Amino acid sequence: MSEEPEFSNETIEYVSKLALLDLSEEEKEKLSKQLNNILSYFKKLEDLDTVDVEPTRHPIEGLNNVFREDEPWEGLTQEEALKNAEHKKEGYFKAPRILKD
Repeated sequence: MSEEPEFSNETIEYVSKLALLDLSEEEKEKLSKQLNNILSYFKKLEDLDTVDVEPTRHPIEGLNNVFREDEPWEGLTQEEALKNAEHKKEGYFKAPRILKD
């Protein structure tokens, strides 16, 4: 196994640039250490003997989804829905324009 850390500051810098995160040098160093610690825990799992362990498909065997009956009910009237709206126009919610002409 190499002595070089898996998550070097250069790797952190590259990933933070891709994620559009502006991290300070201190934050990059801290994140590098944290991610390397997480990787070291995963590497410990490789040492476990799992030959006789049966794979699990779900942590709780025999669990069934429980659904409620779909029962229609009366919804809000237009007046009730708009009652607390700060911006409304002609019976609708008024929202800022997000698309340019």
